Amino acid sequence: MKQQGAERGARQASWTFALEAEFGYRDITPEVTELVTRSGVPTGAAIVSLKGSTGAITTIEYEKGALADLRRALDQVAPVDIEYAHNAAYHDGNGFSHVRSALLKTSISVPVIEGRLQLGTWQQIIVINLDNRPR
Repeated sequence: MKQQGAERGARQASWTFALEAEFGYRDITPEVTELVTRSGVPTGAAIVSLKGSTGAITTIEYEKGALADLRRALDQVAPVDIEYAHNAAYHDGNGFSHVRSALLKTSISVPVIEGRLQLGTWQQIIVINLDNRPR
């Protein structure tokens, strides 16, 4: 983790890790929780975002069945094997990943109250690589 200076209680950090292609995912709740705890900020919001347009950040129960259901839903809404104008323009075959990223979003905001992330018992923050190659 790389952390930068803060003004008025705000903190900023970045993480780098590798994810498999086409739905590689990772639970980043521990990293975000640690940063919020170390920040000492009692009330506010944790804003989590990623760079790029072929990934996503969301919350879900970090459980194989829920993750499989999410992947199946994405396969139905934005299938890999249909024609995308993006593919015709760039010939990289990842038009589906841009659409999926736009649907899921690349950032979330989680309230912080009394120094703790306000997540449900079975709600975790996950990052997903939706691209057709590892990232």
